[in-house]
Amino acid sequence: MRFDIITVLPDLLQSPFAHSILQRAQKKGIAEIHVHNLRDYSENKQKSVDDYPYGGGSGMVMQIAPFAACIEKLQAERTYDEIIYMTPDGVTLNQDIANSLSTLENVIILCGHYKGIDQRIRDIYVTREISIGDYVLSGGELPAAILVDAIIRLIPGVLSDETSALSDSFQDGLLDAPIYTRPVEWRGHKVPDILLSGHEAKITAWRHEQQLQRTKERRPDLLND
Repeated sequence: MRFDIITVLPDLLQSPFAHSILQRAQKKGIAEIHVHNLRDYSENKQKSVDDYPYGGGSGMVMQIAPFAACIEKLQAERTYDEIIYMTPDGVTLNQDIANSLSTLENVIILCGHYKGIDQRIRDIYVTREISIGDYVLSGGELPAAILVDAIIRLIPGVLSDETSALSDSFQDGLLDAPIYTRPVEWRGHKVPDILLSGHEAKITAWRHEQQLQRTKERRPDLLND
């Protein structure tokens, strides 16, 4: 799967993609992540990509032309399944969205900055708008990194244990059950006996019960959907 991320801050995205699972996915050739500097597509000598908003108001707005030039150059090279804009007023990212996107081949992600991007970019090019929560960040770079991470770990062959992603929180609409590892006892706190029993069916039933209980306590909204 290929990701093309368009941003004014390409250096900000170097670290998230250079370590751990995302790095291994790229080395295996399972995922490609290409970061494009929007300023390379600026139409002026100053390499600026923003201007004052029509109608007045505070902040600067990202211009159409640089985004259009970059997007159209990429589209001339391959077909893209989605062009995603990371924005607080988009649909909130969840596991179902990540699962759906993980089946695609080529995706462009637009990172906004300043006050945001010209609405016409969204009207003409963007096919999907995604938010990572009801709050505002300085730009779309960190949300883009979160989205890419959520997607890539679901692609077959990325994780060493294929069932690991399938048992994550939200995959079945519930939060995950408590998990434990060695030692069995630490400072008087013990691992539940059921997990040491070796009885697979009973362990599965216990984990499901714990999932329901934890979801009811922490995210009852998931049970009401």
